[in-house]
Amino acid sequence: MSQAQRRIPVYKKILQDKIKEWMIKEFLNYRLAKQGYVDSDVLKTPLGTRIIIYAERPNRIIGRKGVIVKELTDLLSKKLEVENPIIDVTPIQNPELNPKIIANRIAWAMTKGVKFRRAGMIAIRQIMDGGAKGAEVTISGKLTSERSRFEKYVYGVIYKNGYDSRTKVQRFVGQVLLKPGLYGIEVRITPPIRFSDEFQIKPPSREVTAEAQAQQVQGGEGGEQAEA
Repeated sequence: MSQAQRRIPVYKKILQDKIKEWMIKEFLNYRLAKQGYVDSDVLKTPLGTRIIIYAERPNRIIGRKGVIVKELTDLLSKKLEVENPIIDVTPIQNPELNPKIIANRIAWAMTKGVKFRRAGMIAIRQIMDGGAKGAEVTISGKLTSERSRFEKYVYGVIYKNGYDSRTKVQRFVGQVLLKPGLYGIEVRITPPIRFSDEFQIKPPSREVTAEAQAQQVQGGEGGEQAEA
């Protein structure tokens, strides 16, 4: 058996694990969409499969006396054949800087009858109050007429090109179904971190300053001697 043939089962195992992880995340997103589900991590441990769920309000996912968590554990083990699932629910730090949470808030407000402009401006204010450097909210659909269009609300700095826009700017696209049709909600957030175009010039050290002053003094004394 060649070395390439020996690696095939390893590759298959990795693919199977990734597919199972994707299935778990899709199931949780579908099942807990109304409970404030944001994201999850799937970790393999010697005791089983540990699933860390990140939510805006953990109590809504845990349920009364842990009913929802117990139901999820049974469904994951029976339907998806997850080995000994262990579910932990963790709150999201700084929810105002999470684009998915903001998009869900806009969608929820629009379903309650709040005008899209008001919902978008409230979301912008919440993001900036959370400490972000910039925010952009785009709402598309049949906003004011039967013809589809979009409106964009921007505040602060939003990077659209380059390395920072791909790796540091957070983005999420969601949808909400209302009577006129399907609306799209896109949220971009520039977090309060250092970016590539930001730099700071350090002041010179004491040794460098003293040396520069000494050179100036020597230069002045040499000029006076030349005039004499």
